[in-house]
Amino acid sequence: MAELDDDIAERDENEYSLDPKVVDAILDAVEAGDAATIDELMEPLHAADIADLLEQIGSAERAGLLKLWSRGIDGEILSELDESIREEVIAALPHEVLAEAVRELDSDDVVDLIEDLDEPVQERILGALEDSDRVAVEQSLTYPEFSAGRLMQREVVTAPEHWTVGETIDFLRNAKELPDQFYHVILVDPRWHPVGYVTLGKLLSSRRGVALKDLAEDSFRTIDVLEDEGDVAYAFNQYHLISAPVVDGDDRLVGVITIDDAMAVLDEEHEEDILRLAGVSEEGSISDGSFATARQRLPWLVVNLFTASLSAIVISQFESTIATLVALAALMPIVASTGGIAGTQSLAVAVRALATRDLTRSNARRVVLRELGAGVLNGFGLALILGVAGSLIFGQPLLGLVLGLSMVVNQIVAALAGVLVPLTLEKFGLDPALASGTFVTTMTDVMGFFTFLGLATVILL
Repeated sequence: MAELDDDIAERDENEYSLDPKVVDAILDAVEAGDAATIDELMEPLHAADIADLLEQIGSAERAGLLKLWSRGIDGEILSELDESIREEVIAALPHEVLAEAVRELDSDDVVDLIEDLDEPVQERILGALEDSDRVAVEQSLTYPEFSAGRLMQREVVTAPEHWTVGETIDFLRNAKELPDQFYHVILVDPRWHPVGYVTLGKLLSSRRGVALKDLAEDSFRTIDVLEDEGDVAYAFNQYHLISAPVVDGDDRLVGVITIDDAMAVLDEEHEEDILRLAGVSEEGSISDGSFATARQRLPWLVVNLFTASLSAIVISQFESTIATLVALAALMPIVASTGGIAGTQSLAVAVRALATRDLTRSNARRVVLRELGAGVLNGFGLALILGVAGSLIFGQPLLGLVLGLSMVVNQIVAALAGVLVPLTLEKFGLDPALASGTFVTTMTDVMGFFTFLGLATVILL
């Protein structure tokens, strides 16, 4: 039974990821210049898997694969590629291949594709578009970065608010071109103001004579074109939206945002918070070289170097205490490390709650008191364990008492710092994920060493 469970787990794990054996076979075919084998191996792969493959292999192997693969890059693969290698892949594509690829994309995907590229590469892609598509993309690029205007697609499906189901279905069937994916028909008034929307499911399941306004969804809401994309993603997640019309300053319809784009933003926001908590740039990529990786991480390591020096200063004030009882030097890291872990736990919960807007002014006091209570309970639990262990191992009950008391104090500091530091940064308009980790670690280290060595000086000497 255990073997069956292991087989199922392994199959589930590999079902949605690239098979390493396939990757190795493709690389072998690239090295051998075997285009036929490359075509055969690449054919069943999804666009997202092909993008992963291009990201995982080296630059020379990537160039060789693109040269030998007869099918070549299409728009869907381009949109899935990580920003770190997009420019390199685009530079390797013949103009006609690039033109065909970008013409397959909706306007929002083209905007996402080119907004971070250098201007000459942007011009190359824009030049491959039809005039109407180019105008739509250029208009989207005029909106601020990270706004709804950058996130929306210009291709929308609309119907006058007075139409019936039958009129709408006839219109859709006779339309020369429709978006590849859409979930609602947006109802508009004569001034092009969106007044509601109808899901395709209701449209197809209703009789032809039913008025569209009688099928309009209660979830309807519009999004301002200048609204921050993080707020857009929150609205989609909070109100279970599938799509939402985007309006300009005069409430006229200018585009639509769909759930896939909103959830991509939500995923990016969470990833960014995780990386920032670790002091790592969100711009880093698995394909970056050693120099680029070191350059991104060095600033935070330098900051940590200065904050760690505060702990060294505290320790230096108790040189005589440590010299008198050498066992203190061995026990100091236990107090500081345990406090650091507790602070990180509290911090992770607080930053996530702030990101999802579950932690607000109205419940901040309750959350702080909860963390305080947890810190007290954890502190006494660890104090009991360390106090007894210290007494038995070193044969000094008072040393166990010092360990226990310092553990209680540092656990309380860690719990409070983990929630108060991000709350304070949030209040001053700073990103809680960006610097909270450094502050919390510094506070737990400094207080851990100060409390432990201070109590040892008072009680043991």
